[in-house]
Amino acid sequence: MTVSAVRVRRPARPGGPPGRRGRFGVHAFLLAVSLAFLAPLLLAVYASLRPYEETARDGYFSLPDRLSLDYYRQAFTDSGMGRHFLNSLLITVPGVLITLFLASFTAFAVARLRLRGSLLLLMVFTAGNLLPQQVIVTPLYVLFNKVPLPYWMSDSLTLYDSLWAVLAVQVAFQLGFCVFVLANFLRTLPPEILEAAIVDGAGVWTRYRHVTLPLCRPALAALGTLQFTWMYNDFLWGLVFLSTGDKLPVTSALNNLRGQFFTDYNLLAAGSVIVALPTIVVFLLLQRHFIAGLTLGANKG
Repeated sequence: MTVSAVRVRRPARPGGPPGRRGRFGVHAFLLAVSLAFLAPLLLAVYASLRPYEETARDGYFSLPDRLSLDYYRQAFTDSGMGRHFLNSLLITVPGVLITLFLASFTAFAVARLRLRGSLLLLMVFTAGNLLPQQVIVTPLYVLFNKVPLPYWMSDSLTLYDSLWAVLAVQVAFQLGFCVFVLANFLRTLPPEILEAAIVDGAGVWTRYRHVTLPLCRPALAALGTLQFTWMYNDFLWGLVFLSTGDKLPVTSALNNLRGQFFTDYNLLAAGSVIVALPTIVVFLLLQRHFIAGLTLGANKG
């Protein structure tokens, strides 16, 4: 018998194939991280369905005696949340649309039009996004009190204490990030597409409107989801630039659920869940485009 004919049996490794064990470890880690992120939300939903007297007696991690939706009705009516929801939408929806339009047009000019100083312009937009918001609160407060507006735009006759102030600040601060993302995305598109449009006689607006925007749809959807979440959840600018209680956004309305001497945290949890619902709905509606936008360019060499 030759040496080549001898088959040496290697002892089987316990625990199954190494690839399967690795995938199991990754899935277990992702599950643990997901539960860690979802735990506060699940606890808030659970607390909002229970009476405060029950949780005060038995604790928040005890089994419930009964569950009800009474706190949701009370949170919506006691805080005047309907009006504040409208204020948030009047700020967020135009803010997202204006930001995406300006950012897409600016990114198109920086990335696809051979302009002198385009790289410097992109660096300015990026640097502006790194500026801490709290640094310019006082200058903007003084400036907005001096900017006049007609009575049909602001009952205070100035930019201060109007939704226009919050809208302008949101657009200004979010524009740099969107320009940076879209400009880098446009650089990954094949230049032959726009060159063919130029040969066909397309002008700048036609190349932007009919060629570039359709190609940027996944990226715009991903940015739109992020921008809606950031503008809708913002608390600082509405608190600084709005002094009339009826003009405050919905995130500020949660303060109406806090009492002077006592706060029902189950009621506050119900209000927080109601406030979070629009962002969850927007993400579910744009989930496919959002994921596609995040993975764009992943397979480009």
